[in-house]
Amino acid sequence: MKVFSILVVDDDTDFLNGIIRHLKKQFHTFDILGFSSGEAALSACHNREIGVLLSDLRMPGISGHELMAKALDINPYMCVIMITGFATVENAVQSLKTGAWDFITKPVDRQTLFHTVERAVQHYTLARENQRLKSVVSGLTSADRQWESGAMNQVQEKISAVAGTDYTVLVTGESGSGKEFVAREIHRLSRRSTAACHALNCPAIPEPLLESELFGHVKGAFTGAERTRDGFFMAADKGTLILDEIGEISLPIQAKLLKFLQDKEVKPVGSSRSKTANVRIIALTNQDLPDKIQDKTFREDLYYRLNVLSVHVPPLRERQEDIPVLVQRFMIRTCREMDMDPMEIDPAAMAWLAHQPWPGNVRELLNMVRRLVVFSSGGPIDRALIRLVDTSPDAGGAISTDGPVLYKHAKKQALDIFSRNYLTQLFKHTHGNISKTARISGLERASIQKIIKRLNLDISGFRHQKND
Repeated sequence: MKVFSILVVDDDTDFLNGIIRHLKKQFHTFDILGFSSGEAALSACHNREIGVLLSDLRMPGISGHELMAKALDINPYMCVIMITGFATVENAVQSLKTGAWDFITKPVDRQTLFHTVERAVQHYTLARENQRLKSVVSGLTSADRQWESGAMNQVQEKISAVAGTDYTVLVTGESGSGKEFVAREIHRLSRRSTAACHALNCPAIPEPLLESELFGHVKGAFTGAERTRDGFFMAADKGTLILDEIGEISLPIQAKLLKFLQDKEVKPVGSSRSKTANVRIIALTNQDLPDKIQDKTFREDLYYRLNVLSVHVPPLRERQEDIPVLVQRFMIRTCREMDMDPMEIDPAAMAWLAHQPWPGNVRELLNMVRRLVVFSSGGPIDRALIRLVDTSPDAGGAISTDGPVLYKHAKKQALDIFSRNYLTQLFKHTHGNISKTARISGLERASIQKIIKRLNLDISGFRHQKND
């Protein structure tokens, strides 16, 4: 099926007909359109999807430059190839700087024509597919788009309703289910969207420092407090503060958070003065807070202060219809992170991904997609690649044992094999750049360095490859 057309424009009708005749023989699956004026060509651009436009530079009426500018306004992904005589090569080069994809000179060499148009067709096809995928997944960050599953459509409706208020929100759901995404969507759709949105993973901050991180401190408040510093409440003033894993904070910090929710005042550590902060709190948890209330490890009054409005994010296994959309989004993101062209996924591979339980939810699915892209070598993702990645210990060789061993020892050996293979592939791509490897893998730089040391990996060879 013809998906887009190739358009040729030249006021020399003999030249125009010759180019059309050549292109129809070489690109017989496409509609090849020809016009002798820029005005007629522009009309065609409005009525048809033109993927590749070949235009003479000098024409009466609308010039090649003017036609290019107006055509790109209609379809910014269009590949415009300027046709010029030897005397106007400088103008053609100027066209490249203002939006042309390439140029060819008269008299036109047939093989040069075919090669240039073929590359333009491939480029436009990739750009068009990339845009289609972005359109498919744009529903993930747009309130007026629909998810595939009814469960997430209900969540989206709640997000839209909750975003219109300024009340505190409690977002619940299993680990990795997308609670922070929901919180950021609430902020994005709220009247606070132009202000800051900060997120704090509460258990990641040591207990003695958490109060300072939240409320700030003055100079000299404790050892190491060399200057006065605002905390997250003041940093998020007039915006939103997301408190992740709220169920993990200690009872003393819970009491201070409760006081803030009551009077909106922040007293930095070591200070006798309070400041007012206009902050909306969105708390996230994967725990059953009512159970923690029964266990006396979570304050009941704080729970009701946080749970003014609530949104529950269902686990991925309860919304498997959304998995294909998520996979496409994660593939686009990962390819962009790795400077790769968009890639395809085999329907059988997509079906397999869509029917897995994913106990780690969206986070686990993202990690799987990243592994698939890394090991794909730029080719399509199929079931064979999934088997390789899903049984990664065997991908690098069988676990070697001299008879029965403890489970934990076998597990460690399997993990080491996977880690070695995974990082080796990434370091090949990043030429041994630890920071870029950490960014792509989603691991901390310090964690990458620890794995390198534990496995005694030598990454100097990957750095040398970049210089060769």
